[in-house]
Amino acid sequence: MKFKKKIKIGNKYIIEDKCFIVAEISGNHGGKISNIKKIINDLDNKKVDAIKLQAYQADTITINCKKKDFKIQRANTWSKYNYLYNLYKYAETPFHWMGEIFKYCKKKNIIVFASVFDITSLKVLQKLNCPAYKIASPEITDINLIEETAKTKKPIILSNGLANLKDLLLAVKTIKSQKNSNLIILKCTSSYPSKISDLNLRTMLDIKKKFNCLTGFSDHTTGINTAVHAASIGASMLEKHVCLKNVKTVDSFFSIDTKKFNQMARIIKENEISNGKITYKISKDSKKNISGRKSLYIVKDIKKNEIFNEENLKAIRPSYGLHPKFYKKIIGKKSKLNVEIGERMKWSLIQK
Repeated sequence: MKFKKKIKIGNKYIIEDKCFIVAEISGNHGGKISNIKKIINDLDNKKVDAIKLQAYQADTITINCKKKDFKIQRANTWSKYNYLYNLYKYAETPFHWMGEIFKYCKKKNIIVFASVFDITSLKVLQKLNCPAYKIASPEITDINLIEETAKTKKPIILSNGLANLKDLLLAVKTIKSQKNSNLIILKCTSSYPSKISDLNLRTMLDIKKKFNCLTGFSDHTTGINTAVHAASIGASMLEKHVCLKNVKTVDSFFSIDTKKFNQMARIIKENEISNGKITYKISKDSKKNISGRKSLYIVKDIKKNEIFNEENLKAIRPSYGLHPKFYKKIIGKKSKLNVEIGERMKWSLIQK
């Protein structure tokens, strides 16, 4: 089974030569559904293709346990929450919000889909007719979740941030086993924020070749340059976290605000226009300047019977004289009449 090279999500298609831009809200709502709506309102829905949510609740992604295994081990921005449950409780997007958000996005004419983290969230989203599903990097080993998600036959976006090649091969094999040909794999570095030196974007291109599927980039850097670069080298999908300016949330420290997101999206879309098509014709607007090309002109007064030479005949701008390719053919010939400096070179000036 081959994966599709044209995948429909909502009313749009994801293809190889354009970048589908996804604004990941994650926990940047800060516990308020109104913040999600404000983010949606602030985004340019003519440039941003979709909104993505994270569909989990603390009780469905972990357990409220104070044993060592459930303590946030690494010293980072999230350490202040102490335990996984506390972090996820603060960051969760409650299931009862989903219907309202989906309805709001429909009103705003923007596509919305979500990451699924367990079967519970999958069932919630299926009832809302979610058009696509993201499998986040940490869920790469949840083969049962991947299998059940693949059974929906809806597009699956798979991040590889916490996957080695063996993990990725198993996940893709699982999707294929359910005859789901709608797969997009995102190159991802699961560190927050990500160092540019750790991105290895060449891997995105290798994934495309190795799995013969659409590929993209899940960006956790704090700027927009890498995202723009990823799109320019072939990302069919770009996912990046977005937040409200000056609103501190669980994920805002590695997200970009809506203004920067719109700027990024505009640059990417303009770059796509500049790609254009393969053509060797002079463009319509360029033809207005075609007189700027060089041609052959008399650059010193010439008398009748005088020989055309390197001193009196040159290729200069503008382009109204003979083509410069005839220069060597004319050099050494005699002038048929007196010619003033600045005259266009033409065949009628040459003695036969």
